[in-house]
Amino acid sequence: MKTKMMPGWVINLFFITGLVSALLFRILIFVNSYWPDWSRVVWYCGVLGYILFFAFRFFISFRRRAAIRENNLIEKLKQSDLNENDKDEVIYIMNSIMKSREMINYIFIFSVSGISILIDLLLLLLK
Repeated sequence: MKTKMMPGWVINLFFITGLVSALLFRILIFVNSYWPDWSRVVWYCGVLGYILFFAFRFFISFRRRAAIRENNLIEKLKQSDLNENDKDEVIYIMNSIMKSREMINYIFIFSVSGISILIDLLLLLLK
């Protein structure tokens, strides 16, 4: 598998999406106090931004794990000519990627965000 880097503009776009979403959630309390009619719009933008950001992060984590697994990189590193310290450090990084629970976190945030939108829409319909 030949894994290619995403273009910088794509990485930056999702990074900015995550930052803006986080900012929207932090200012929501002020918007709700001073401009309550806009609070639902701010909340939706924040949640939708989180859905996009965490779906992207999941995709990146999935690709990293696939690259390591499909190319058997940890085993290749163990047999490489790197000095022992470098080998141990790179193996540590790869193992931490493979064992990390970040993908569960991304799925959880993505799912809870989607569910919260569905619940809000349902409550709006039932009003």
